[in-house]
Amino acid sequence: MSQFALPLALPIDARDAEFLVTDSNAAAVRLLDHWATWPVRTAIIAGPPRSGRTLLGQIFAARSGGNLIDDAETRDEEALFHAWNRAQDEHRPLLLLAAALPPDWAIALPDLRTRLAASPAATIGAPDDALVRALIERGFARRHLDARPELIAWLAARVERSHAAVIDAIERLDRAALAGRRRLSIPLARETLQPDAAFTAQSDQS
Repeated sequence: MSQFALPLALPIDARDAEFLVTDSNAAAVRLLDHWATWPVRTAIIAGPPRSGRTLLGQIFAARSGGNLIDDAETRDEEALFHAWNRAQDEHRPLLLLAAALPPDWAIALPDLRTRLAASPAATIGAPDDALVRALIERGFARRHLDARPELIAWLAARVERSHAAVIDAIERLDRAALAGRRRLSIPLARETLQPDAAFTAQSDQS
């Protein structure tokens, strides 16, 4: 696993400036790393909610000097069309971020559909095991929570493989520990999380 970080000069908390890279999102990072070789000046990254796609886009814009449009599938089609053309005219990269790639967008403007089809694209996939564990560790660290390795391993083995589910689990555990004035533990996690469908039903005695 590696990290793709914002330039240090930017006024942002260092813990929030690092995009964790594993096989599940490496294709998106490679696409942005090689933006100078894009066949056109616009590219598209798709990713599910809370997948870090906005952070990845901000890192790219800061490094390349390019422009960024988030939630591109919801934007006005004429505005997207002109932004695409402007990127070509100015030779300045434009990154479109969306929940899905353009074949799933409801695009009425034929010229925009053609331009988007010509744009290189990549998808941020569901987190793999390495990223799930890293997200759990970072989530606890951000909240200054003392999570023992056995708890992290327990969570990593059970949480649904989605960015949103991992983040939600950590937030719920944090609230439960605070409300009950209890330390983080596997029993607390089992009590708080395992009734949820986002957790795999696994029998254990830990």
